[in-house]
Amino acid sequence: MRADQGRRVMSEINVTPMVDVMLVLLIIFMVTAPLLQQGLDVDLPQASGKSLPPDERLTITVNKDGHIHLNDSLMGLKELEVKLAALKESSPTVYLKADRDVSYGIVVRVMAAVKKAGIEQLGMITEPETKNAP
Repeated sequence: MRADQGRRVMSEINVTPMVDVMLVLLIIFMVTAPLLQQGLDVDLPQASGKSLPPDERLTITVNKDGHIHLNDSLMGLKELEVKLAALKESSPTVYLKADRDVSYGIVVRVMAAVKKAGIEQLGMITEPETKNAP
């Protein structure tokens, strides 16, 4: 007689530890998600398009007062151009967030400064388009 005849293979999976881990992760994400929201207050225009990956990137922000920020640093157009020229090798793509109420001329000058710095790829950041938008 074989020794393993009386044993049966247990085919059920115990999901209790997995549920415990998932609940802990959910709580951690719920607590940390509001802390990740940072940056400048800009009223972005709405447009359709795909969302961007949240990796490290250079973001130029133009608020409604016309102030220009590279990531979180306030600077002028000349300083922006010099800084972008120094960073163009490490980050060849720059993203631009401009308030919907900012003058078109300021946005064009910022885009020209990016081009002068030698950066060829410039992405525009907008809010997702809503169904009720005019």
